[in-house]
Amino acid sequence: MNAFLYANAWLIITVVKVALLLFIVLTVNAYLTWFERKVVAHIQSRWGPHRVGPHGLLQPMADGLKFLFKEDPTPAGVDRFVYFLAPLLALALALTSIAIIPFGPDPLPWKILGQTIYLGILPPNVNIGILALFAITALGVYGVALAGWSSNSKYPLLGGLRSSAQMISYELALTLSVVGVLLIAGSFNLTEIINDQTSRYGILGWNIFPQFLGFICFFIAAVAETNRVPFDLPEAESELVAGFHTEYASFKFAMFFIAEYTSMITVSCLCAILFFGGWLSPFPATWTWTYYLPTVLLLPAGLWVIWDGLRYETIFGKVILPGIGAVMCILAIALVIFPGVNNFIQAPFWLLSKIFVFLFVYVWMRGTLPRLRYDQLMAFGWKMLLPVSIANVVVTSFAILRWGAIK
Repeated sequence: MNAFLYANAWLIITVVKVALLLFIVLTVNAYLTWFERKVVAHIQSRWGPHRVGPHGLLQPMADGLKFLFKEDPTPAGVDRFVYFLAPLLALALALTSIAIIPFGPDPLPWKILGQTIYLGILPPNVNIGILALFAITALGVYGVALAGWSSNSKYPLLGGLRSSAQMISYELALTLSVVGVLLIAGSFNLTEIINDQTSRYGILGWNIFPQFLGFICFFIAAVAETNRVPFDLPEAESELVAGFHTEYASFKFAMFFIAEYTSMITVSCLCAILFFGGWLSPFPATWTWTYYLPTVLLLPAGLWVIWDGLRYETIFGKVILPGIGAVMCILAIALVIFPGVNNFIQAPFWLLSKIFVFLFVYVWMRGTLPRLRYDQLMAFGWKMLLPVSIANVVVTSFAILRWGAIK
């Protein structure tokens, strides 16, 4: 048995890592919906989810069960194979793209079955990481187009065409906007792009400073590519006829939105990696006190959750919330007791913190910005973003040729 495990160690570990990543991403997606509803509710002076579990924390579970057991009608005359393939394709491509993201530079401090374990599905020496990621995300348009075409209805068909045109248009600006970063780093490897931003002055070495224009173009194009406000023309959920997924219900309908939230996470990862130093700390390495920031943030948060739970109005909340707070406090104390663990989580901590900031911006935009008209959306993509992205590539290329590396 041991010989079999060691002979197939790489395959076994990869399968386990894929299963673990799927569990984490799907759980984060579920609570990202809760987070979005809570933030938008507070923006609009509402409560948001608060009935199912303490503070509505079990609302994602209730929504998942609703989608799972809801009636799932299939319209007459659909192309059944393509109709069922479209949501699966959209979800599979979104999940595959996030598998390319590295979440830390260092492997685990111990080996499993003789294998070095890195925080990511792929090893850090993949030299075409960004190309592979863009190649996968570019295929996402097929899920939308096939869903609209296979539904055998003119409304989803027109919605699919509208959505496909939007995604293809903004994909050009999205790809060109990162060329400046690739020219500066001289590599397609995501780990090397992060390491190239290393500076003993903290954030001054990040690509956001020489590539601020590229970042603006990238983020706007990414918001349109993920079909979010103010570019949410593919869904247009406030309209009577939503778009390409009008004829979908139950879990097939949910799969499209799981894919959308997964794409939001992928875009947030890319923003952090390409422009904001990835897992690099924003503070200089000489500021050793910043190594204790995870504990400083986690311990007060855990104490607040315990205090909130003790005064919660339901018995369920009085039991669950103090338990969650106690776990948070124990983890915070463990980081102090085990400095090796504290040092190891520094990189994932900073990367995940930056990802959370961009996810919050996504939600913030939904609660504040109105939707653009379709002609405004297309004109902005072709007449503004694309020329500016090309200009950014030209200026960056000239600067590198004239003055050498940009830092």
